[in-house]
Amino acid sequence: MNPVAAQTAADAAAQARGFAEVARQAADAAQIYADQAAAALGAAASSATGGAIDPFVFRLSIFVLAVFVGYYVVWSVTPALHTPLMSVTNAISSVIVVGALLAVGVTTVGDPSHAWWARIFGFIALILAAVNIFGGFMVTSRMLAMYSKKK
Repeated sequence: MNPVAAQTAADAAAQARGFAEVARQAADAAQIYADQAAAALGAAASSATGGAIDPFVFRLSIFVLAVFVGYYVVWSVTPALHTPLMSVTNAISSVIVVGALLAVGVTTVGDPSHAWWARIFGFIALILAAVNIFGGFMVTSRMLAMYSKKK
């Protein structure tokens, strides 16, 4: 590799690290906002119901807030970071596959009558994570092929 190409690659790597730091800071700020919103929502719901709030409603509201925060965090990422983030997403999805396999294959501890719910949701998580991993590797492969030399 000639020195000019090596320097260009080093500059691109430094720029990507800078972008990654900006994305990390944005994710940290989004996490802080989500925590504050969840705390405010929990306090408002607790005072509105006299201290009695259904845990399902509280967890559902946190999930909805996480969806909105995730949407805004993902769409604020610069296009230069999509390939590295896709690789990280593949690693996270592989952990989800392990959890989904456990949910599909292991009976629920405690009340066995609810085991079928765990298996259904585990199977859905397994399918979605497998599609995410496969698509992520395809996108990463296509992005890396753009940088390879033509033969």
